Amino acid sequence: MNTAVLYLATVLIWGSTWYAITLQLGVVDPVVSVAYRFAIAAVILMAWCAGRGKPMRYGMRDHMWMAGQGMFLFCANYAVFYIATGYVTSGLVSVVFSTIAAWNIVFGLIFFGTPVSARASIGAVLGIFGLSLIFLPEVKALDLHDEAALGLALCVIATILASFGNMASARNQKNGLPVLQTNAFGMAYGAAFTAIFSAATGRDFIWDTSFDYLWSMLYLAMFGSVLAFGAYLTLLGRIGAGRAAYAAVLFPVVALSLSVVLEDYTFTPLALVGAALVLGGNILVLAKARHFSWLKRKKGAATLS
Repeated sequence: MNTAVLYLATVLIWGSTWYAITLQLGVVDPVVSVAYRFAIAAVILMAWCAGRGKPMRYGMRDHMWMAGQGMFLFCANYAVFYIATGYVTSGLVSVVFSTIAAWNIVFGLIFFGTPVSARASIGAVLGIFGLSLIFLPEVKALDLHDEAALGLALCVIATILASFGNMASARNQKNGLPVLQTNAFGMAYGAAFTAIFSAATGRDFIWDTSFDYLWSMLYLAMFGSVLAFGAYLTLLGRIGAGRAAYAAVLFPVVALSLSVVLEDYTFTPLALVGAALVLGGNILVLAKARHFSWLKRKKGAATLS
């Protein structure tokens, strides 16, 4: 599939999951809902792989790496983020999570020796700053002398855990493991780990039969998990973890745009400036290097992207 289509699909689907997630809150504990979500997604993916005759037999070492991907990407980061939302607003969660683009650049250099791209780094800074402007009232209201400091720390930890999951996926792809199968097993492991965590922390495994919960669960499992993670992780293997993760900066912008229609949200002038910076950073990160040759040194410079 075309890289631009993969990127657009990732941004639009995950940007829309913010609204679907709000419909999950209420009867069922959010962390238990995460276990349900990835269990359903794993069943769908495994059934699809089996139906298409995809190879599903892997060695213990590969399963350990797929379990690691599941632990960090489909379990731990979600659990920590859900706990963090009890202390800070969703806007601040969005701002902190957008820094995954920077974490991916750093960890890509540490674990894989991936050269740091000047364009991706500048674009990430622009995007994070732009997102901070969009949520400026919530950023300014942050008081590090109360429980918000704990929430902020948890958001940072959750973002780092998600970045580790990205690195595990990058490693799996570099070692020839296909995205669909690793996602199928990874989501199964993630669902199991989340269920174990839920049981250990005394959360009730109940079900909500309301229409809103059911359709939002199916949307999150099928679109938000199977399709979006498939597109995103394929993108990660194709253009690199740092550039792929920039999509995280755009998710809240898409979510707020949907809120204009669904929830009567109005962009303030400052939020519009922030959105423009996010889009500008997006262009800088994703455009081909020849369009930004001015970023290269005239003599002896290494390729920046």
